[in-house]
Amino acid sequence: MKLKTISKVLATAALAGGMSVAQAEDPINIGFVYVGPTGDAGWTYAHDEARKYVEEQLGDKVKTTYVESVPEGADGERVIRQLASKGNDLIFTTSFGYMNPTLKVAKKFPKVAFEHASGYKRADNMGTYFTRAYQGRYLTGLIAGKMTESNVLGYVASFPIPEVIRGINAFTKGAKEVNPDVQVKVVWASTWYDPAKEREAAETLILQGADVLTQHTDSAAVIQAAEAKGKY
Repeated sequence: MKLKTISKVLATAALAGGMSVAQAEDPINIGFVYVGPTGDAGWTYAHDEARKYVEEQLGDKVKTTYVESVPEGADGERVIRQLASKGNDLIFTTSFGYMNPTLKVAKKFPKVAFEHASGYKRADNMGTYFTRAYQGRYLTGLIAGKMTESNVLGYVASFPIPEVIRGINAFTKGAKEVNPDVQVKVVWASTWYDPAKEREAAETLILQGADVLTQHTDSAAVIQAAEAKGKY
């Protein structure tokens, strides 16, 4: 995202948060709520790199803070409320399970702007954002369908929510387009970030004949498990 675009987003967020023009000249305080650790090498890491980029590009126009490894649910609501109470003008809640807690807190803090990743509920001061990740998953499906020799592909999934199911469907569609005989086997890890569970899921898929694996979880454990077994 270019600097001009970032500035426009922050200016819009400032207005959505009910700040006056004079107030908008002060640094915009931005809070981030992360579902995993910043060192997960995946989802949270990418979000935090973006946070750092905003600071680098906008300098003293913004001041950011973050809380990592926040469980979805009651703990999420508590942390979101704390960030709103501490004077943040804009808060990013970066996991699907923060959707209802974010909406609840947004109603209590109408002058704060909230942006929620991957959800579908909105309010006057709460928006949503997400990438078209399913497009990339479709392309990896095309590749996996051509590469497999066993005709079994493995997919380590987190939770059965819209964004994850979209990804599985897109990957499967791509694979079957080039290889109608291919099977996509899914193991639900029931976590976003738990390297042990993710590795166990990957090893289970390999035992079931999968020779190409993909994932919708946040650690590198699936990649490491595949490499250890000589799989893609």
